[in-house]
Amino acid sequence: MTIGSVAEGKQPLALSWINVVFFGTFHVVAMLAPWCFSWSALGVTIFLHWLFGSIGICLGYHRLLSHRSLQITPKWLEYAIAFIGALAMQGGPVFWVAGHRQHHAHTEDVDKDPYSSKRGFWWSHMLWILYPRSEFYIYDNYRKFAPDLDRDPYYRWLDRYFLLLQIPLAVLLYLLGGWSFVIYGVFLRAVLLWHSTWLINSATHLYGYRHFEVEDNSRNLWWAALLTYGEGWHNNHHAQPNVAPAGRRWWEIDMTWWAIQALQALGLAKKVVLPPTQKAKA
Repeated sequence: MTIGSVAEGKQPLALSWINVVFFGTFHVVAMLAPWCFSWSALGVTIFLHWLFGSIGICLGYHRLLSHRSLQITPKWLEYAIAFIGALAMQGGPVFWVAGHRQHHAHTEDVDKDPYSSKRGFWWSHMLWILYPRSEFYIYDNYRKFAPDLDRDPYYRWLDRYFLLLQIPLAVLLYLLGGWSFVIYGVFLRAVLLWHSTWLINSATHLYGYRHFEVEDNSRNLWWAALLTYGEGWHNNHHAQPNVAPAGRRWWEIDMTWWAIQALQALGLAKKVVLPPTQKAKA
């Protein structure tokens, strides 16, 4: 099945049935959650959504590795945060960072932006994953956009084996609370976190308000920011992508920035990049 070509002269987009079955299976299993409900299982989902989403993806993959908005020391702690990001099951760090850097370099370009919103809401939300393009999904192609990570053997290993990390996670959850913990902590958590993150690619390029006049259609969307621990202040981010805090007003809640401030207070986060009106700390 195809849905047209990427550009004139290029191969048409082809549906990946492997991806359809993989993501479809997770969605179907997640629907078993009402029959396995317990308050403790729900608590596991909420905790892991925050840990993998805010600390792993928003802080680790996004602000630390993609934009170098801060420096984490010691190095093992940076590696640990990236490991948490890999547990979110949104791809390895080289893949995620490379795709995000391409998104910023060519925002909304229908060919060069992996999840261009100009292809429509559902393309930028999830169809870009179901119709994978070789320039964004083959390692030898996308690694060129994250050479700093590609030079590091640990990040190359994590990029290759991130999916296998779900096995020890599932075993641990089973030992702690049985199958309800597995369904809530692996399957339901993954589905909710996927869609939360994908909303930044889709909804925040269509709805919301703007503080900054930028060339793309990025927007600040309050409810997306709450679901993603601050990432929904997307217009702010596109205007100043290397800045660590995403909010610019006191009411623009950014829970990931709170975590960065906590690390900074402990002396673990340094060279934190602040908006131009504020003085950055060494």
